[in-house]
Amino acid sequence: MQTYSTNTQLQNTLRKARERAQTVAFVPTMGNLHEGHLDLVRKAHTLCDLVVVSIFVNPLQFGAGEDLDTYPRTLAADKEKLFKEGVDILYTPGVEEIYPEGMAAQTLVRVPGLSETLCGSSRPGHFDGVTTVVSKLFNIVQPDAAIFGEKDFQQLSIIQKMVRDLCMPIKVVGTPTARDDDGLAKSSRNGFLSIEQRHIAPIIHQTLLTCREAIACGFDNFLQLESHARMKLLQAGFEPDYFAIRDARTLRAVTEDTEEIAILAAARLGSTRLIDNVHLTLNPAGDWGMLAAH
Repeated sequence: MQTYSTNTQLQNTLRKARERAQTVAFVPTMGNLHEGHLDLVRKAHTLCDLVVVSIFVNPLQFGAGEDLDTYPRTLAADKEKLFKEGVDILYTPGVEEIYPEGMAAQTLVRVPGLSETLCGSSRPGHFDGVTTVVSKLFNIVQPDAAIFGEKDFQQLSIIQKMVRDLCMPIKVVGTPTARDDDGLAKSSRNGFLSIEQRHIAPIIHQTLLTCREAIACGFDNFLQLESHARMKLLQAGFEPDYFAIRDARTLRAVTEDTEEIAILAAARLGSTRLIDNVHLTLNPAGDWGMLAAH
């Protein structure tokens, strides 16, 4: 596994790979890698000849009072995991490499609409930071395919729209959420949970599944379902940010034209913010029908 920290080194190597007609799959991460990240790497291997992984904790997507300083950084362990997975190239730039003129002077990439709801409402500017750094990384790596997890479904939707809108020749691939045996979505932030909180945390996924089952059985009072779910999370010890039933394509309210529903939740457990989602597909006849959770 080759490791580079500068754009020039990385791009020189990738230029030679393209001269050999090799295709490139890219997995951008912020490190502290877990099984969910490794699933992305394994998917990348099935798509292209070379797999490039980046590790960069992006300060532009953290708001005031968020956990930038305490975000776990485990580069040595991450390198070992990626080596075992057969990653070809690891890119580990510093902040000065990505933002050479400073973040205040950085041109921003913003996806309107999708960025302003759900997590975008409670974390202003967060997705502008995500799309800006991802667009920069895409321009640096110039991959044929980029792989993201479906746990952050809103982020995946925003990046897919950014790629379409800016005519980037990149295939953006989503992979199902990796989960622990009790259903909790794997996340770097799970390590912040106390033992007691870790026992409570799977309730967020259980609540999503209960809501999905109710909709699949024909219950269509979505406001009531959302309210009941938020109350259940509160009673379990969460501080709900949102629990929302949305059109999976637009992330807006469900309409008669909706073909797939996304049920999304974000809630704090102590100081740790957890997110998760499940989906439900509607058949052409307009009946409700379940799709396996991702």
